[in-house]
Amino acid sequence: MIRAGMADEAAHDHMLNSEYASLLAMEFNRNPIVDDEAAFDIYTPPTHPEPHTLPARPPIVTIMGHVDHGKTTLLDTLRSASVAKGEAGGITQHIGAFSVPVPATDGSKEPARMITFLDTPGHAAFSAMRARGASVTDVVVLVVAADDGIMPQTREVLELVKSSNVAFVVAINKVDKPDADISKVEHALLADGVQLETFGGDVPSVPVSGLTGKGLDQLVETISALAEMQDLRAEREGVLQGHVLESKVQKGIGPSATVLVLRGSLKVGQNLICGRTSARVRNMFDSHGKPVKVALPGMAVSVSGWKEVPSAGDEVLTASDADIKKALSNRERKADMEAQLVDMEAVNEQRRARREEEDGEEGSAAAQADGPKELRIILKGDVSGSVEAVQNALEVIGNDAAKTKIIATGVGDVTLSDVMRAKAADGVVVAFSVKTPRPVQAEAATQHVPIVESTIIYKLMDEVKTRVAGLLPPIIERRVTGSANVLQLFNIQLKRQRTTQVGGCKVMDGTIQKSRRARVVRRGEVVHDGMLDTLRQLKDDVLEVGKGNDCGLNLADFNDLHVGDVVEMYEEIELPAKL
Repeated sequence: MIRAGMADEAAHDHMLNSEYASLLAMEFNRNPIVDDEAAFDIYTPPTHPEPHTLPARPPIVTIMGHVDHGKTTLLDTLRSASVAKGEAGGITQHIGAFSVPVPATDGSKEPARMITFLDTPGHAAFSAMRARGASVTDVVVLVVAADDGIMPQTREVLELVKSSNVAFVVAINKVDKPDADISKVEHALLADGVQLETFGGDVPSVPVSGLTGKGLDQLVETISALAEMQDLRAEREGVLQGHVLESKVQKGIGPSATVLVLRGSLKVGQNLICGRTSARVRNMFDSHGKPVKVALPGMAVSVSGWKEVPSAGDEVLTASDADIKKALSNRERKADMEAQLVDMEAVNEQRRARREEEDGEEGSAAAQADGPKELRIILKGDVSGSVEAVQNALEVIGNDAAKTKIIATGVGDVTLSDVMRAKAADGVVVAFSVKTPRPVQAEAATQHVPIVESTIIYKLMDEVKTRVAGLLPPIIERRVTGSANVLQLFNIQLKRQRTTQVGGCKVMDGTIQKSRRARVVRRGEVVHDGMLDTLRQLKDDVLEVGKGNDCGLNLADFNDLHVGDVVEMYEEIELPAKL
């Protein structure tokens, strides 16, 4: 039987998905056949049955911490390269990966092993990038400033480390500062559930200074010890497995991606598949820009030769060209089917709402009209990792009345198609660390499409928050500017045998002004709200009367003043809404 509820949803113009269509065919004694061509794909290779026989690989270490706790300076000292100077707003904009040789303990010149460091941004908005970094990490170095202590971003890292169950070491940085307090930081970590070795736990902590280099040797030795305890090994032959750490479009090179090799060997000329794109490796470069022919497990290299920009975090695998083409075709088909299902649901919802409106059942339409307003955003960034992180930061902005909706993302400068898409969606273009060419700016101005640009995520978030708040109705605030007590009542004869009531009042606070809004308060309740029509002192018409003076007043369309009433003058001030 057709499942319950289908009959309520379906109508003569309701589009069916494959499940409902199959159920309907079986109702008529037909044998439905669903063509599932998307069954073929390229999957992660199974783990090696005897991992202890494999060669050792370098540990992958992620440096995490609060935005200004000095982790980039720490990394800068480790790799002896100036990175901190090129940052915008104190945030490392892109994930970096580089290898550092660890000196041998026997004093020989040859390094005993290599350590691969991943540098992830420290701002709270980049939790998605931190999570991706930790998923391929063997050791996490949590950087905490000795002069600042535990910050909210530090606690986020702790939660991430605890949930991923990865080994970590605490680097108490900036110990060279005069106000550094190592003991205070250690006790704060203990209060947050970090069992440091100082207090008999199993989490090592190392006092360091990224500026002077103090304690870095001990930090590297501690990382090496933690890695040796894990006995990290990986096959250097067989199927390649890796992850994209970062991707972007480089001028003169085209799409490129930083690939971290986890298993197998990445070589020039290999065919790769990553998400819904592929590559034939044209060139590979290390973190110093030197060409690399073979990347072994634990290495991170920049790879060119991609047909399109791969997404950061996606898995990289290798296979034959024919298998990659077949898998890509199936992945594209699956993505198209998912998009069609979304479109189909949207069409069905529109038709359902139209039927209900025609039948006089406007409940659904009213509910849709009362739904949250949306700030539709076309998001562009310089690299895919930044786009992903900014998207995660912007998507949480809003409330039940107004929110953001990312309708498209991309890597590269803002284009005319971005502007036209934003125009069609009645949205805005948000550009993070990318340029908007002058012709595009001119077209955006002509089409009245706002473009929000910045290299600092704080500014982007603040601007988007302001625009989302602008979707909400303004806050109307009433401010009392004056009040008067009604002491006596007079009835005055007007023309055509009309009488009007005038209240003899004494101004108690502020000023009473003619032709302004006033309300009559009787025993704590407002009995009338309208305009003040007449205001006199003795026989003279006046525009305002100050505190302590007597006056006579009359309200338009109201002749029911009582002795003891309070007449309050007020003004309405329109304030912008806040999220």
